[in-house]
Amino acid sequence: MTATAPGTGEPVDRVDRAWAWRFNLAWVGVMVGLFGPIQVLLPNQAEALAPEAKEYVLGLVTALGAACALVANPLWGALSDRTTSRHGRRLPWIVLGVPVGALGLGVLAVAPSVPVMVLGWCLVQTALGAPWAALTAAVPDQVPTAQRGTVAGYLGFAQMAGVFLAIGLATLFPGPAGYLACALAMTAVVAPFVLLRRDRAVPGHGLGPWRWRTFLHSFWIDPRRYPDFGWAWLTRFLLNLSNALVLVYLLYFLRDQLGRGNAEFDLLLLGLANACGTVAAVVWAGVWSDRVGRRKAFVTASGVVMGLAALLIATTPTLPVLYLAALVLGLGFGVYTSVDFALITEVLPASAARGKDLGVLNIASALPQVLAPAIAAPVVTRVGGYPVLFAVAGALGLLGALLVRRIVAVP
Repeated sequence: MTATAPGTGEPVDRVDRAWAWRFNLAWVGVMVGLFGPIQVLLPNQAEALAPEAKEYVLGLVTALGAACALVANPLWGALSDRTTSRHGRRLPWIVLGVPVGALGLGVLAVAPSVPVMVLGWCLVQTALGAPWAALTAAVPDQVPTAQRGTVAGYLGFAQMAGVFLAIGLATLFPGPAGYLACALAMTAVVAPFVLLRRDRAVPGHGLGPWRWRTFLHSFWIDPRRYPDFGWAWLTRFLLNLSNALVLVYLLYFLRDQLGRGNAEFDLLLLGLANACGTVAAVVWAGVWSDRVGRRKAFVTASGVVMGLAALLIATTPTLPVLYLAALVLGLGFGVYTSVDFALITEVLPASAARGKDLGVLNIASALPQVLAPAIAAPVVTRVGGYPVLFAVAGALGLLGALLVRRIVAVP
């Protein structure tokens, strides 16, 4: 159980290392379940099932999965808000989502056709939205405000570790075995957090009686009534869209604009440079934002750094500059990832609806991944090519950094 301040629902007891380790391991597991398939296994399976249309098949599968995730995350968060189980509000949804997600990975392992592949991936994305929502809401539920930057920093590191573990498993165990390896690893590393059984069991959710109309209407959070929440959503959307626009056609940029013969290898090295920058900044920024008691300055600085890195690529499109920009983008995104998460937990409208509200904020992170290809394609082919694309990305990053200052409730 977690003690809370009277009248606010804010936790007052600092979380210990045992909780933090189990919490971060759980995030590693969720990332393994999501990113092992999307990075390696799904592309290879699409090529095996439809070699002449692999790009179309992969795009279809990932787009439909992303659509499921966009709906599922806030939905599971809202349902967890209303949960009054003696085991807590969030843990039941982790216990439900992880096995069903593992089942979806099993469906993918035996998928004989593209429709079954779509079914399996949509099941994974929908089911794992439950532990994603529950783990996200566990931070404002159990971590006091002054400790959230540190927890978010280690969370960002855990998410990256999960991605690398997922890629490693998918590479070591190709084909169906890879899906099963990801399912087993995900279940194993989430289990310690569930077995810790630390969650807030509440006798009543305080959200009123169940009515479909009221439930659905609750997903609209009026930015005029909650302006800090609205600005947090918009700035998160702009900064994630900026980052997505830089990355979406990077392989094609290397191949077509820079004439690189082994663009895939260059992309791998750029990814490593970006990851090094992120790892170097993600924990440090979260810890320091707690120590100085400020969030906005860190998020603003990260947006400026990411925006300038994109503009650097636009004005000097060479491979050495691209490596430098990848490292700088990683540094900026590392700072942003940790401190922005701490910031958004402090602008939520009501403690009783944290899961749903964080799910709505997560749309601002997921939606740019869907929109980026649709925006980038006409810009590259009709408007002005890659320099304009990277300039747009830079401008969006700088705009997001500027608008962070409009949030008034967080220093």
